[in-house]
Amino acid sequence: MAGEFFSAHWLDILTTVLGLIYIWLEYRASIALWIVGIIMPALDIYLYWSHGLYGDAGMAVYYTLAAIYGYAIWKFGRKKNQQSEVMPITHTPARLYVPIVAFFLVAWALTYYILITWTNSTVPVLDSFTNALSFVGLWALARKYIEQWFFWIVVDVVCCVLYVQKGIPFKAGLYGLYVVIAIMGWFKWKQMMKADLK
Repeated sequence: MAGEFFSAHWLDILTTVLGLIYIWLEYRASIALWIVGIIMPALDIYLYWSHGLYGDAGMAVYYTLAAIYGYAIWKFGRKKNQQSEVMPITHTPARLYVPIVAFFLVAWALTYYILITWTNSTVPVLDSFTNALSFVGLWALARKYIEQWFFWIVVDVVCCVLYVQKGIPFKAGLYGLYVVIAIMGWFKWKQMMKADLK
């Protein structure tokens, strides 16, 4: 019985463990998060596709590529008035609010169109919503904007519900934990941001 359960859920379990490592590294603002961020979504592509979450499978492809971008930005990127070698945590500039909202709405609409046109997704509205918001969240994480945590809280709550409905229990539990860690992460990054400004 246990063997059958593991056989059916091994990839879900493995990616859940990697997800825990990823969020712990993100909480600590460690650049190593991007290494895990390459491996985990590469495995998630098959996991999501096999459960009919085609938007999430496509998003996993994006995550894999974005992790390479995120690593490069954290390693070599610079922000305006940056004093140290390490990119500091900052607030998202107000001038970016309108472009962010516009990008999110366009990404949501396009992803929804793709899902209803070329897949048999049973949850196209929510699947496209989490994907579009994840685009924004991952970009904000790559730029080390503290508001990235707010995006992830919303994404994680919706994904937790979706994965319960789709029968991916470990991933659902992981995203439930992500909600808690994202809230803690915001406070942690806020402290780190204040330290960077001193």
